Amino acid sequence: MLLQLEIENVAIIERLNITLESGFNVLTGETGAGKSILIDSINALLGSRVSRELIRSGTEKATVQGLFSKPPNLDPILQEYGFDTGDDDTLIISRTITESGKNICRVNGNLATVAMLREIGQHLIDVHGQHDNQSLLRVETHIHLLDLFAGDRLLALKTTYQQELENLKEHQTRLRSLTGEGKERERLMDTLRFQIEEISQAALYEGEDEELENRSRILAHAEDIINAFNTAYQAIRGEDDHDAGALDKVQSALDSIRKVESIDASYASICSTLEDIDERLSDISRELRRIRDGTEYDPRLHKDTEERISLIQGLKRKYGETIPEILAYGEDAAKRLDELENNEELIESIKAKIKTIEASLTEKCRQMNSLRTEAAEQLAEGIMKELSELEMPKTVFKVAVNSVPELGFTADGTDQVEFLISPNPGEPLKPLSKIASGGEMSRVMLAVKAMLADMDSIPTLIFDEIDTGVSGKAASSVGEKLRTLAEKHQVLCITHHAQIASLAHHHILITKKIQGERTVTMVHQLKGQDREDEITRLLSGEHATDAAKKLARELLGQEKQ
Repeated sequence: MLLQLEIENVAIIERLNITLESGFNVLTGETGAGKSILIDSINALLGSRVSRELIRSGTEKATVQGLFSKPPNLDPILQEYGFDTGDDDTLIISRTITESGKNICRVNGNLATVAMLREIGQHLIDVHGQHDNQSLLRVETHIHLLDLFAGDRLLALKTTYQQELENLKEHQTRLRSLTGEGKERERLMDTLRFQIEEISQAALYEGEDEELENRSRILAHAEDIINAFNTAYQAIRGEDDHDAGALDKVQSALDSIRKVESIDASYASICSTLEDIDERLSDISRELRRIRDGTEYDPRLHKDTEERISLIQGLKRKYGETIPEILAYGEDAAKRLDELENNEELIESIKAKIKTIEASLTEKCRQMNSLRTEAAEQLAEGIMKELSELEMPKTVFKVAVNSVPELGFTADGTDQVEFLISPNPGEPLKPLSKIASGGEMSRVMLAVKAMLADMDSIPTLIFDEIDTGVSGKAASSVGEKLRTLAEKHQVLCITHHAQIASLAHHHILITKKIQGERTVTMVHQLKGQDREDEITRLLSGEHATDAAKKLARELLGQEKQ
């Protein structure tokens, strides 16, 4: 859930720090005080698009930071992005918007993209407004809501179905490549033959590129190598018979020590060491001479080596970054060509597999349709019960599940699902998008959320003035439903209704005042008399009446009960 929200230089908000609690949190205040700015700030943390106009005038950047308690299902996503999951089950998300349009996003101190915030935010907060119920207005989301309500049995079946569907697509793609149009097939075969021939003629072997690079370096520096090894050889052996080298001097030293070797036992050890040095210098001198005499500059060999290196680099650009990858590409191309040249039997085999997979998918679609039809009745019945409690007792709600196999297999099967509603007796069922009343739409959304409360893993739900168009007893019902929903989720609600505000567990007042020549927004946690005064203001405006004060006390008394 959202534990703390810090906002700096956003619209009329200079600096704001809000601490939020679990349960039902309500935010009230006069129009223009900054309540909607809070929602815009939270949406910024969730990866929504923001405009530079959000930056407070006279400043260069705006910053929003949120401290969340982290739901367990978020850890795999954080780990996938390489973010620290932390040890205290909290998550800090920040976003800075600059005048230049640059966004600086961070998750637990790590730089992130806006797309990452969007992916993470989907698991933290669900924002709903009077005209912001996209998940209900978009028909394509209805099947996902129904499947969520249907539970684990359907979701497990759907997962297996989707795996088989991917297998079907792979076989269909392979079949299309084998049974393509004649000219296209011939062009593909010609290309494969050329590739196979090119790789085959190259006669590559693993490690050849490294050998060639080494040979090229030696040939390019042959003169330096010969001079270096000759100098080293002469230093050990001497330049001629009259010039003593290191080996001659070691042998002279050895001859001298041998004359006194018998005098002391330690002298024998020195002799042994000198003998070892003499032997090793002899070996080294022979190796130096071998390399010196074996190195020569061959212009033709150098040219051939460079051409071979160029050939291999060209093959790497076409077929793979290493010689093993090039050889593997050639083997795959040969298999592919063989399939195309002798594909009748293979085509029949793939067609048989496709037919088997399609039969299995059809059966799974039938099973999913059965489970959805059963769940649809239960969901519709539950939503109508919820709507009745929200002062829409005559509403008929239906979850229509239609099987349309003629449209082919989709990720969700062959079903189409749509929520239909008739708010008033005698009216035909029609799509949710056709409902004119924002108040009715808000209550339908609340009813759906209430039905999915146990399955919905999103910890925080925000309702931005969804009670517009709702009044009287209906407003009280909305407040009670929000309070019930707060048993499973943290609920934040911006409202102008006293009936709803009075039912909250926590009440936050948003006000604005003039400081100098600037307007600033302020936050107050209301309790006791302050809360009673705000409920009174919501009931009667700035001029409180005794009746409004009494009703405010009664409403708050009901909340305590």
